[in-house]
Formats: sequence, C-alpha cells, structure tokens
Amino acid sequence: MSQPTLQRRLGIVQATALNMIDMVGIGPFVTLPLVMGFMGPNFLLAWLVGAGLALVDGLVWSELGAAYPEAGGSYRFLKLAYGEHKWGRLMSFLYVWQTLVQSPLVLASGAIGFAQYFGYLVPMTEWWQPKIVSGAVVLLLIVLLYRRIEDIGRLGVMLWVAVLGLMGWLIFGGLTHANHEVAWLPSGGVSALPGVLLSAAMGQAAIKTVYSYLGYYNVCHLGGEIVNPQRVIPRSIFFSILGIMALYLLLNWSVGTVIPWQEVQSWQAGGAGAIADKSQFIVSLFVERLYGVAAAQAATALVLLVAFASLFAVLLGYSRIPYAAAADGEFLSVFGRLHPTKNFPHVSLLILGGVGFVFSLLFRLGEVITAILAMRILVQFVGQAVGLMLLRRRRGTASLPFKMPLYPLPVLIAIAVWLLIFWSTGPQFMLSGLAVTVLGVVVFLLWSRRLKRWPFEQKNT
Repeated sequence: MSQPTLQRRLGIVQATALNMIDMVGIGPFVTLPLVMGFMGPNFLLAWLVGAGLALVDGLVWSELGAAYPEAGGSYRFLKLAYGEHKWGRLMSFLYVWQTLVQSPLVLASGAIGFAQYFGYLVPMTEWWQPKIVSGAVVLLLIVLLYRRIEDIGRLGVMLWVAVLGLMGWLIFGGLTHANHEVAWLPSGGVSALPGVLLSAAMGQAAIKTVYSYLGYYNVCHLGGEIVNPQRVIPRSIFFSILGIMALYLLLNWSVGTVIPWQEVQSWQAGGAGAIADKSQFIVSLFVERLYGVAAAQAATALVLLVAFASLFAVLLGYSRIPYAAAADGEFLSVFGRLHPTKNFPHVSLLILGGVGFVFSLLFRLGEVITAILAMRILVQFVGQAVGLMLLRRRRGTASLPFKMPLYPLPVLIAIAVWLLIFWSTGPQFMLSGLAVTVLGVVVFLLWSRRLKRWPFEQKNT
C-alpha cells in the first residue's frame, strides 16, 4: 500500500482566495481605530506604509516560492539558503520552533478579536464569557479543517466571496455618505512626509497595519498543494496584496469620512467605561450611523464571518510547517503523519489548534499583536531576505521561474523596514522574541546532540 502524499489541487483562484481571507480576518477592524489614535489625520499613511512593506517583501516570497514550491514555506527556504546540513538546519529549526508558539498566538489573536466583536451582538459582562466564545471558535476551526484539501479549496472560495461582499458594502456606505474630509498627505504636504514617516507614532501604527497585511505568503506554506506553482504562487501573492491594499485604503477612507478621527480619539481618551469602549466596534458603529441598528448587527455578523474565514486559512497554512520539517527528519516525527484516507497532516493540525485553544483562553488581544511581530521578524522575515541573497550568490538566477525587478534594492529595503518595525515593538517584546529564539537554539543543540548531527556529528577517522 502506497504512503499518502500531499496532492496538488489548488489553482490560482483558490490560492488567491486563501491568501486574501488570511490577510483580512479581524485585523483591519480592530486595528483601524488604534491607527487613528496613533496617527490622527495621517492615519491613511500608516496603511500605505504597511502595503509598501508587503509589496516589497512579497517579491522575496514570490521568488523563493516559485523556485521551491514545497510544503512548509519558510522552513524549506531557510534550510536551502543557509545550507541543508549545517546552519540551514538551525535556521529552519528555529522557524519551526517559533511556529509552535507564534502560529497559535496568531490563531488566538483572531479568536480573541472575534470574541471582542461578538460583544456588540451579545453583551458579555463576565470575564469568562469572551473566553468561551474564543475557545469555541478554535475548536470549530479544527473540525472544519479536518478534511481533504480540495474540499478546503472550495470552502475557501466561498468564504472569500463573503470577505469581498462585506468590504464592498462598507466601502459603498462611505462613498455615498461622506461627511468629513480625509487627508492622504500631511498638512505640510510632501515636504512633511519624512518627519511623519520617521515618527514614533508611525512606528507604533505600522506595527498594527503590518499585522493586518500579514498572510500574503500563505500560499507558500501550501506550496506542495499548488497546481503550476511557478506561475500561481507569485501571481496569487501580488493579486492578494494589491486587492487587500485597495480594500483597506477604501475602507479606512470610508470610515474616516463618516466617523472623524477626532471623535475616535475622544472615545479613546475617555478612559475605562462605555465611552472608551466604543472604538472597539468602530465598523459596527459606522454602519449603525448610516443604516441603523439592524444593519449594524448584520454587518457585525459579516465581520465575524470574515474573521472566522481568516483563521480558517491561518490554521490551514501553519499546520503544514511542522509537517514539512518532520517529514524531512528535522523535527518530531509525530508531526509528519498524514491522515490515512484524507491525505492531510492531521497531527500537526490538532496540536497547533490545541495550543491555540489554550492561548485563546489566556491572553489579551493587545498583547499578542505586537508579540507576534517581534517573534517573527528576525528569523523569518529578515533571515529569509538575507537567505535569498545567499541563494542567488550560490546558485545563480538562470533557473529561477520568477526574478524580482531591481534586485537587490527590494531585499535591502525589506530588511531595513523590518528591523525598524522590530525596534518599534519596544524593549519588552524585543527581549521576549529574542528569548524564544535563544531557547530554540538550546533545544536545537539538545536535539542535534541526541541525533549525533551537526554540530555534534562524529567524523570518520
């Protein structure tokens, strides 16, 4: 009897849909008022900065994803870039190690945000009530993902349609009811841009907008299940980034023309209490102001559906990373098991989903958004960008299906901006991210010593 293997069944529509629902999620709805609070009249600039970083970094992912379309995404890229038998083993192990922590954090952040917005429909006065909602969301996700990849592709497209429908409705509301001006440039014009872009407020706002754009690379994690990946992966990455960029900018502009940033900041300055809490449901209040309470409740239900759709794509993609490492013999073998009849990594799905369930009960939304970025930047985003340059130097570019334009400028820009965002997370989160990395190095060394692999391999004499 042949061993089960991953099947290439996802085309351009399914790949783009899974990317876009991963990117949208609850992020733009919970971060929109936070960005207004940081940036005031210049809040749209922060969303442009997030989009710019996604586009530049998307070139890195596109080149690597098209050249090495396998399950695991960054795990495989890092291993190849730094050497499969030495430093590449360490870098790829650190990425998988961080995935065991940060992917459940991503899952928990979406589930906690889901519970927060659910509070608009059903007020929850007891501390444990939002915990029940967020935990139930994670459990339902596991149930829905426990199936064949082609079934998931069809379900992903259905959820994508819901995402586009909600965003279109919200944007239409702003276009037809604009009452306040929204600035695209600072009051001082182009000459004032450098000061705004380099401000501390922009650093904090960019953390929130970048978080909301994350997910454009989800297709790379599913590389072993993509049809014609050399063409589909780069196209799906840029279709999803450009599409989401347009939707985010129009959504923020629309909300800002109905609920001015001054009003949002006044809610946030009110301290604890109902007035301050208004900004948490800004999209619901936006629709309520335009069409009434019943329409706001319907919009909130759609926001919850979009959030759920994003978590669906997140857990799907991340469950393939420990599987790829285990199948490669570089991680615990239990993660390498495929379901005997449905051909998907069911053990990896159950473990990551289970940890995400626990995290959803323990943490608060504000804590996890910054922690997620601080943990990922050095190994995954910066390490991967440096790795691409190493691969180009060692293997050349003749066989690359996709070559980024203006190389190496996009790579250098991506590295610089990622490092600035890492610095903007602050000492606490920088240290926590470094601590997880250091602990991963210790675990790697213990693991390698047990297996008698580099740097503990026995040399023949």
